[in-house]
Amino acid sequence: MQAMKPTLTADATSVLGWLPFESLVAFRFLREGRVQTLFIIGGVAIGVGVIVFMSALLSGLQANFVKRVLTGQAHVQLLPSKEVSRVLPFQDSQRIRDNIVQAPLQRAKSIDQWQSLATQIQDMPEVAVVSPSVSGSALVVRGAASRAISVLGVNPDLYFKIVPMADKMVRGNARITVNDILIGTELAADLGLSIGDKLRVTAANGNGNTFLVSGIFDLGNKSANARSTIMPIRAAQALLGMVGGVTSLDVTVHDVYAAEVVAEQITKATGIQADSWIKTNEQFFTAVNAQTTANTAIRMFVGLSVAFGIASVLVVSVVQKSREIGILRAMGITRGQVMRIFLLQGGLLGLGGALAGCSMGWAGLLIWQYTEKNPDGSVMFAMAIEPRLFFSALVLASLTGLVASFAPALRAARLDPVVAIRG
Repeated sequence: MQAMKPTLTADATSVLGWLPFESLVAFRFLREGRVQTLFIIGGVAIGVGVIVFMSALLSGLQANFVKRVLTGQAHVQLLPSKEVSRVLPFQDSQRIRDNIVQAPLQRAKSIDQWQSLATQIQDMPEVAVVSPSVSGSALVVRGAASRAISVLGVNPDLYFKIVPMADKMVRGNARITVNDILIGTELAADLGLSIGDKLRVTAANGNGNTFLVSGIFDLGNKSANARSTIMPIRAAQALLGMVGGVTSLDVTVHDVYAAEVVAEQITKATGIQADSWIKTNEQFFTAVNAQTTANTAIRMFVGLSVAFGIASVLVVSVVQKSREIGILRAMGITRGQVMRIFLLQGGLLGLGGALAGCSMGWAGLLIWQYTEKNPDGSVMFAMAIEPRLFFSALVLASLTGLVASFAPALRAARLDPVVAIRG
């Protein structure tokens, strides 16, 4: 064995002399089969590049979808319980069966003891912001034109942490004081309103008030822009006849994907109906889950192709190097050392391909962001190039190489030295 080491690694010892014997032999085998090595590193690089690019692209796409959905609504919303009909008891059971019970009209009502509920919910560690709001329908009249609108009364200091209205303003600003009102772009166009104009708002109960238009916003939805208005919560309470009351509590949580779990906890703790964005946007969330499943399937199949590619190359290498393996075994190399030689080859192929693949994926992401633009020239959607993604790709590719090389390594270790030398 001592006489064999200089012969096998004479030209590499000067540079890699500090490496263990198994590493030197593994490098030697990879260098001698450089064409195979380059092909498999290229295959691994393409696979890792696809994984990195697709993972970052789909993650950015999902984050953009979720951001667009959640910038216009709360993560969890608490609503008052619905009115239900109660059947009076009768002695005659047949008479009860013959009764026709009509569903009652659902009038706007306040959440009971909402202040204490808001404090209780805010104390939950998963909750970020709790914002009370009052909503209802009203009518606006300007000259001969009239429109039915949706009134939303909010506390701007809290609500604007949930919905960043400052980012949605087209004209004016998101300031709402005592008699200020924010309106959508379509409503402003229909009524010929601009900043500083006055608008008369009348509720169904006959209450009315005149507001000053302080801002015009764009929610990204034409119908919403045609009917949505925002005013101070006290002004909305007076207009809708709900002084001191609120019709909903809007809640944001730290983890948007845990909103349904938090909603269930709130319902269990308070007894108030709580709907999460996951429940109210069920089709959207199903689509997000489908994208995640597709991404996982793509990565799995690409990983399998990489593993089979590495394994096939190493099987061929075992056949080609069987004589050398037999000589090494005859010189005293143990089966464990032979296994480590081929395991190292698999790990090095996986690591080398992963390094090249991460570079390809990173370059692909940069090219995508540079070429794919919105009509206004802005980036289509932001993609965070996270170091964790590249690190996990390196680790997984190296582990895949090690696992794929186990069978060829075991076959090499089991070679009979005499049979191997005779060919």
